[in-house]
Amino acid sequence: MNDIKESFEDISEDIEEMVEKLKEERDELRVKLHLAKMEASEEWQELERKWSKLEAKAKKIGGEAAGSTGEIRAAAQLLGQEIKAGFKRIAKQF
Repeated sequence: MNDIKESFEDISEDIEEMVEKLKEERDELRVKLHLAKMEASEEWQELERKWSKLEAKAKKIGGEAAGSTGEIRAAAQLLGQEIKAGFKRIAKQF
């Protein structure tokens, strides 16, 4: 009878230990998720600012003379690449 009681106590301790470890992992993941959301939000805001600049440059290309269009186009393409890379970084977090 004592063997059964000891076995039950061992199982109970094992389960309690497992639950405690899972709780710690859960808490750590919750913090990491919160931080990832904050980082993604900050990066999104920066990308939105760049998006506005890109739209402005695209409109400017339409209204500029051919001579200065190449410079604006290059700047717009670079900005577009930065935005695309930022979108990929944010997407990787999810």
